Amino acid sequence: MDELELPLRTRLNLETGRITWQELGFFFARGRVLQVAADLDLIEVASALANDEAPQVSAWLKTQQLSVLSDLTAKAWAGDDQQLWAVVVAPWVVVQQRA
Repeated sequence: MDELELPLRTRLNLETGRITWQELGFFFARGRVLQVAADLDLIEVASALANDEAPQVSAWLKTQQLSVLSDLTAKAWAGDDQQLWAVVVAPWVVVQQRA
């Protein structure tokens, strides 16, 4: 089966991986990093972004379960070179901190 024939959630899951702050800093500097709260499913959020599910994405933004990565969080992550889970949903890199 061609990768393009896979369902979106499956493709996103296959494209999800670990990223270090050092690798992520480039995207942060361009304002392209979205942070997902720990209580949400990273793949669900990425899927909603990819499918342009505006009402759901707006709800997460309003409750700050999804947000553009703040300078304060970026500074903390840079200090200990945090490892994060990430998936690309152009133009965004969507990240989630995992314990």
